Amino acid sequence: MQSTTDRAALRLAWTRATLGDNALLLEPASSDASFRSYWRTHHHGRSWIVMDSPPAQEDPRPWLQIGRQLTAAGLHVPAVQAQDLEQGFLLIEDLGTRLYLQELNDHNADALYGDAMDALLLMQTRMDHRDLPPFDRAVLQRGLEVMPEWFLGRHLAHTPACDEWDVLEAAFNLIIHNAQEQPRCFVHRDYHSRNLLVVEQNNPGIIDFQGALAGPITYDLASLLRDAYITWPRERVEAWVESYRRRLRHAGVIGGDVDRQCFLRWFDLTGLHRHVRVLGQFYRLWYRDGKPGYLADVPRVYHYVVSVARSYPELAGFAALIERYAEGKDLTKVASA
Repeated sequence: MQSTTDRAALRLAWTRATLGDNALLLEPASSDASFRSYWRTHHHGRSWIVMDSPPAQEDPRPWLQIGRQLTAAGLHVPAVQAQDLEQGFLLIEDLGTRLYLQELNDHNADALYGDAMDALLLMQTRMDHRDLPPFDRAVLQRGLEVMPEWFLGRHLAHTPACDEWDVLEAAFNLIIHNAQEQPRCFVHRDYHSRNLLVVEQNNPGIIDFQGALAGPITYDLASLLRDAYITWPRERVEAWVESYRRRLRHAGVIGGDVDRQCFLRWFDLTGLHRHVRVLGQFYRLWYRDGKPGYLADVPRVYHYVVSVARSYPELAGFAALIERYAEGKDLTKVASA
């Protein structure tokens, strides 16, 4: 396996050769939950991003293919200047540092989310999802099972009893059925404030789309408006949800039978699927991968899971089960070895 030092030297040498500048340097731009990393460099008054996808762990080709399709659909994703698929390096447009997460506030949220929902509508109406991997029952089930393994089992040291597994499985079946009954569309899968950037032209800039699937119509909307990294009052979120339902209705994506209550249930339970998965995934990133940076956001995700589940009588037992073992625990602290 290639060492971190060797990889850094290879990355810098490739960047210098690609831009024809033996003096340029690389600085960290961002990283994500995968093995992929991003590096910023400056050349002739312009900044660029080097996307490093180690070939043994990450394949950049889905990112390239989906990026071309998103561009053709009128969306703003990083343009590609150069690529080396054998080594796993891409030189791409720098969309800047103005992440939605840092920019959003009470005064500009309507405008910024309006832009993000405009872009989402383009994705859902112009992107052909038929050749994408399906967000099917197996994928939905695997996502949910991360929570009992890593949150209940690994972090809270609780193995559910048989009757508790019955509660979990009933909740999971309800959540999966909700996702499967929705219209299918292109799903970014991580359409949230850390993957959207405020840009001057064709806002927002969109990144981290390589894991796209064909899935439920409310998945990206829930990722955006029930973001694991920023919270808004429920009334405001539901107003945004209703405005988007009307956009979908006007675009002919959903029919008149999908009323406000039906669409909100789709949104709530699809968001619940995402947050149950994330609740387990954030701990997996720590215990398995040694990445503690997501633990600070666990209380927000936990609140989403419990508050949404509590609001549906058929999920009250599921909410109670989670609360029973998490009550009084500091969810931001790792368990002792």
